[in-house]
Amino acid sequence: MSVGKPGSGRFGGAEMRRALVASVRKLDPIYLLRTNFIMFLVEVVALITGAMAVDPRAFAGLSTQPPWIYGALTGILVLTVWFATLAESISEVQGQARVDALRRLEHDVPARKVEGDRLVVVASRTLLPGDVVRLRPQDVVPRDGVVLEGPAYVDESLMTGESAPVVKRSGDPVIGGTTVTSDALTVRVVAESGRSYLDEMIRLVEGARRPRSPNEISLNLLLVGLTAIFVLTVGSFIILADSLGFVVDLAVLLALLVALMPTTIGGLLPAIGIAGITRVGRANVVAKSGKAVEAAGDVDTLILDKTGTITQGQRSARAFVPLEGFRAEDVAQAAFLASALDKTPEGRSTVELAAALGQTLPLTPRVLAGTAIEFSAETRLSGVELLSRPGSDPARRPPVPTVGPELAERPVWRMLVDLESSDAPARVVKGAVDAVLPLVPRVNAAELRWKAQEIATEGGTPLAVAVGDRAIGLIDLRDQLKPGIRERLAAVQATGIRTVMVTGDNEITARFIAKEAGIADVIAQAKPADKLVRVGQEQEKAHIVGVEGDGTNDAPALAKAEVGIAMNSGTAAAREAANMIDLDSDPSKITKVVEVGKELLMTRGAITTFSVTNDISKYFALFPAMLPASAAAQKLNILELHSPVTAILATMIFNAAVIPALIPLAFRGVRFRAEAPERTFVRNMAIYGVGGAILPFVAIKALDLLLTFLIH
Repeated sequence: MSVGKPGSGRFGGAEMRRALVASVRKLDPIYLLRTNFIMFLVEVVALITGAMAVDPRAFAGLSTQPPWIYGALTGILVLTVWFATLAESISEVQGQARVDALRRLEHDVPARKVEGDRLVVVASRTLLPGDVVRLRPQDVVPRDGVVLEGPAYVDESLMTGESAPVVKRSGDPVIGGTTVTSDALTVRVVAESGRSYLDEMIRLVEGARRPRSPNEISLNLLLVGLTAIFVLTVGSFIILADSLGFVVDLAVLLALLVALMPTTIGGLLPAIGIAGITRVGRANVVAKSGKAVEAAGDVDTLILDKTGTITQGQRSARAFVPLEGFRAEDVAQAAFLASALDKTPEGRSTVELAAALGQTLPLTPRVLAGTAIEFSAETRLSGVELLSRPGSDPARRPPVPTVGPELAERPVWRMLVDLESSDAPARVVKGAVDAVLPLVPRVNAAELRWKAQEIATEGGTPLAVAVGDRAIGLIDLRDQLKPGIRERLAAVQATGIRTVMVTGDNEITARFIAKEAGIADVIAQAKPADKLVRVGQEQEKAHIVGVEGDGTNDAPALAKAEVGIAMNSGTAAAREAANMIDLDSDPSKITKVVEVGKELLMTRGAITTFSVTNDISKYFALFPAMLPASAAAQKLNILELHSPVTAILATMIFNAAVIPALIPLAFRGVRFRAEAPERTFVRNMAIYGVGGAILPFVAIKALDLLLTFLIH
């Protein structure tokens, strides 16, 4: 099988053979009774007609046709059941193909391991965490690792589905099984054998289950109920015909039963559900159950994080805005100090911008020995906690670095020198304005808020910068919308889904970003618990909620939402709570999942509509054949079929053939369109409802003409 991406579902000879073997095994009556009652009844009918072909005398009074007619009818009925089990088997093998494709990436590859001053070629299975390997163009990365020397482009399409190679630099992670496409890399192995990203993907995909969803169970019960009604109706017809003196062939009567039963949707229902999970898998999302995919199609409210979902998640410093009495250079110097120990993308971008402006400061002893203040959703600030040395001898303190006369006169350097000579604890921080204000009594709060609002109005995120107890100014951080996210959200919203953006940013910035993305509802300055609260509020209003997250604090919301997508890069608690896992850790993937869910529901509805309407049409073909001697019955022979024999065979051939004809639609799904649900409903009713009513007349008449030519 040719695999362009894990889970692509392309079939080869080996996969088809597996599907054929599985489909024959599924013909077991016990299996069908347990999983597909409609196909079980068709198989029972086939056994009865088969018995009529073998010994017509055993059905004296109920047999009016030559034995070969019953034999042909039996063969058609068996094919009908087999087509249904084949559709289910192919869909299952397609899902398994994803695991097979991933396992093929696990094959042992040679690796050039660095041992001292030389390179030794070893098998990848022998590599241990800490080993260093060199990679050249077209080399396969032997194991998950971290780049020590680069840069180089790496093709990750087999893992993530992104066709464009990704540039990898020092410090970037690389995934085992991907391929270096240009230049060279030196990589330190970080994963043990059997515990790599690829191994985790395989475990997740293999662990996905497909219990039948509540909607699928309900539809099955409806179909079984309809079938029971048809069984009673056809059974009572025997009594009615006998009382009126009509002789009815049992095989014809059973053919009518099969024609009236919703065999098309009954045969394809399991395949539709499995195919839905497979299509989600092609987006590199593992659905833990079919219920999750189906629920995605019912979602009417999406709660989305701003950073990483709507925006690219790489906020960077764009400018430094000073308060009165300071200059932009002063803010740059203070921001550089506050970001000296910050390893986040925002912190690195602040240091890079300050360096580009030539406004870096020597790190004083207390800063060097200080403790990094990590950003958190609760504190909303980061920086450096300066080392405190109460009571220490000033003469024994490390000397403060010397600087030029111009820099020595700048206010930030003077404040830093004063902090060095003080024994009091101090901080150099940057963070949300409301978080920094309580720490800086020496500030014009009105000015700080006004300038922060100016930044926010233009779509930036303002971070206040303070040295000790004094605010210096603000950093203007900017984050760009993800490419195409506005169009994707518009497509989702066009179907009636409401989107809610959650962010820790201030209200003004949040509103600006939301307007750019086309989102009306915003939760700004949100804490971790706010997402859970909002999920509960929406559910109280009878909304079906989808949410994504990656942290332990997201786990309650992921568990509570009908559709919870956890990032694979997130915590174990988040992955356990969610009912879907995004292997690419791309938060915007939730929009794709919703599309697939809607396609699943539309496909099931379309094929159900088609099945019911063409059953009605088949009635007009078979009923006259049941009572050839009745002039009243022949008035219903609107197709003017040649004879009862050709009518029965033509109808049963069509009934069987329509299942494999619709298999591609069941697997591919009815295409999602960005339009109002009412318009989708009308179009699908016109195609699958009206089409399902007309097609049997055309097809059965054509088959009748063909059979007439062959038989007579």
